[in-house]
Amino acid sequence: MSASFVSPGGAGAPRSCFVDDGGIRWRMTVRGEGPVALLVHGAGASSHSFAKLSERLARRFTAVAIDLPGHADTRVLRSFDPSLPRVADALRRLDDKLELRPELVIGHSAGVAVLLRWVLDGCARPPIVIALAPALVPIRGLVGGVFRSAAAVLGASIAPKGIAIGMATTARVDSILRGVGSVLDAAGVEAYRELIARPEHVRGVLSMMARWDVVPVYDALPTLSVPVLVVAGADDRAISLAQVREATARLRHATLLVLPGVGHLLHEEQPDQVATAINDYVDRQQRPDHAHNARARGGHPWPC
Repeated sequence: MSASFVSPGGAGAPRSCFVDDGGIRWRMTVRGEGPVALLVHGAGASSHSFAKLSERLARRFTAVAIDLPGHADTRVLRSFDPSLPRVADALRRLDDKLELRPELVIGHSAGVAVLLRWVLDGCARPPIVIALAPALVPIRGLVGGVFRSAAAVLGASIAPKGIAIGMATTARVDSILRGVGSVLDAAGVEAYRELIARPEHVRGVLSMMARWDVVPVYDALPTLSVPVLVVAGADDRAISLAQVREATARLRHATLLVLPGVGHLLHEEQPDQVATAINDYVDRQQRPDHAHNARARGGHPWPC
């Protein structure tokens, strides 16, 4: 069953709430009405990253954006294992509990890997997948091992507090964002500065990076039968176009779109272009029951 819900305040009224499930206190932001589009951000970000895109998608979908476990306002027990399979399984349980049944899933960077792991593990109804700047090509060999080990050491020490204190300046955050090829407005830079200033958020990011292993997802890409739209920024300095093309070539039903003049945070830089690309792709992939679901209206088991 695919869910379709109405926002009490209409498409222009976003609202946030918390959902407790399996030792995780999820924060989710809901906007719009219609079939559900689930949005999952990348490492280091939060659901705020999708604010502009959600606003545009809300004209057609119920846009549900979550904070990943350990990120921003989604809280986890210290015993939680933030490995890719465990995060994907936590998302599956959230989907089951709330009966989201999304028609469309949209991931950015590491969020794409989370969503594809969920699909590979057998989500209730495989959705259309939108992969924005997907982080799917493994960091292999010694470099990958050193990367994960360093993240583990930093996450388990007092480093998160030091990083939060030392890095959370507007100039440094703007420099980091420009370093991945993205130029955001003052509000966009401030949103990331506020995130980096939170030690628990930094700890959650480092913990996930320490357990990150995308190799099984990468190896399984040829087995995916769902339609995938891959959208990349031509100026992305975090995920190269060569990596994006490598991952796309392994997918059986993928379309690649490269947007000029944008970097890794393409959906924040050009939300109109990205929303248009998504809507056009969904139109081309229309499913037999989509029109029915889009007309369906009713309640939902969400607290927001």
